Amino acid sequence: MKLGVTRSRTPVVHWRFVRADWAGPEWVRPFFLIEGYSKGDAVGPQAGGEDRLLHWERHFYRLGVQRVAGVDEAGRGPLAGPVAAAAVILPRGSDWAGVIDSKQLREAERERLYEVLTGDPAVDWSIVLVQAEEIDRLNILGATHEAMRRALAGLRVQPDCVLVDGLPVRDLGYRQHALVGGDALSRSIAAASILAKVTRDRWMQDADLRFPGYGFARHKGYPTKAHLQALAHLGACPIHRRTFRPVAEVCGDRPDQGELGF
Repeated sequence: MKLGVTRSRTPVVHWRFVRADWAGPEWVRPFFLIEGYSKGDAVGPQAGGEDRLLHWERHFYRLGVQRVAGVDEAGRGPLAGPVAAAAVILPRGSDWAGVIDSKQLREAERERLYEVLTGDPAVDWSIVLVQAEEIDRLNILGATHEAMRRALAGLRVQPDCVLVDGLPVRDLGYRQHALVGGDALSRSIAAASILAKVTRDRWMQDADLRFPGYGFARHKGYPTKAHLQALAHLGACPIHRRTFRPVAEVCGDRPDQGELGF
């Protein structure tokens, strides 16, 4: 149900999907919230002097929520290797400046922030890898959602609310708020994006030693020209996703995930 459009210099659209059968208090009503914001908007996380990357965390703190987790994934698009998901609960009382969307950081800074986050005992974090065999069995969307569910289950303390990067996750098991582009809208999601990407990148660097010739350390399994050429020359290796079209064509199989909507 579309609730409305707020116009500043750029349109901002809000959607809310609610469960009609909820009989509990209004503020804990489970619903999926998808927000779109642009730079220069006079509403939403950019409004006022509040750190926009903590807007949603502070919003739920004010509602009485004690533990807000961010969850994000890395590696949906590659032809090889696992999909990674991380869940993070940041301690209240710190702005965690510098923790931003992993795609906006240089590799060395991602590595540094990974060590800072995982080395801080006040940060509750969990990282999960779902391997290629399971991706082929579940499909990439199902495998990504399963990785997110497992990452949340691995936290020391279970969250009261989960901020999800992207669209809602079916059967997540928690009250969730889905934010399109969430790694640029939430500090918790940004932290999760760093942990997921660094973990997967390290895994692919190790895979480059185990399966030389494909260039996994460079392209991390994504369908670059060099990767496609190596795939055609060497064939698929055990970590390739055989239901993805370029790999399936090399293996002589019918692709099940050739055209994915993400």
